Amino acid sequence: MGRWVRSHPHSIWTLPEGDADFSSRWKRIKARFSLWCPESYKHQQSASRLRKGEQTIWQRRFWEHHIRDETDFSRHVDYIHYNPVKHNLVNRPRDWPYSSFHRYVADGAYSLDWGSAEAIDFDEKIGRE
Repeated sequence: MGRWVRSHPHSIWTLPEGDADFSSRWKRIKARFSLWCPESYKHQQSASRLRKGEQTIWQRRFWEHHIRDETDFSRHVDYIHYNPVKHNLVNRPRDWPYSSFHRYVADGAYSLDWGSAEAIDFDEKIGRE
């Protein structure tokens, strides 16, 4: 079997006014994905995960962070786009096919080579709020 990588997606959402139900949304996303995920990616579940109906392909927890301003938004978007490089899944952000990075390049927000020349360091709090 190939290398095992536990996935942890990052996203930025705009929820409806007065609605902050991140948990239900993540639960539905994870459940739907897990239904279609090949069995080869699913490993033996602990008794606790079985009781809760959880798959081993997901981290149990999530962090939510309220975006404070445009600077905070930009920093988090950069972090999300660089994350596959940080975790050694690809060498450059443009190599990750599942990223909104490609849309940002098309819109002129990034050059195609952004994040390719040298490692990008982020404030240690970003992605951990």
